[in-house]
Amino acid sequence: MNGKLKDKNLDFLFETILKLQNIDECYSFFEDLCTVPELKALSQRLAVAKMLSDGMVYSDIVQATGASTATISRVNRSLTYGSDGYSIVFGKKDDLEK
Repeated sequence: MNGKLKDKNLDFLFETILKLQNIDECYSFFEDLCTVPELKALSQRLAVAKMLSDGMVYSDIVQATGASTATISRVNRSLTYGSDGYSIVFGKKDDLEK
């Protein structure tokens, strides 16, 4: 993780998220933690990342998600040059779907 980002408050946030047991707990926690636009932005970025990793093209992603090309480009940059966080999550999600 980026050394500039890591701190005890983020550690506490991530440790707290790891304690959530199910989707209902996630909804309750994140509804208290985030605004609706923040949650929609996060979920949109995750959807865009999944579509990009599945090989979809920008125009189809724009149509499916309503994301701007700037958002899609930013997410694509994370997929290409980031910390592989999306790949980690998608690998675990694929395991759950089998």
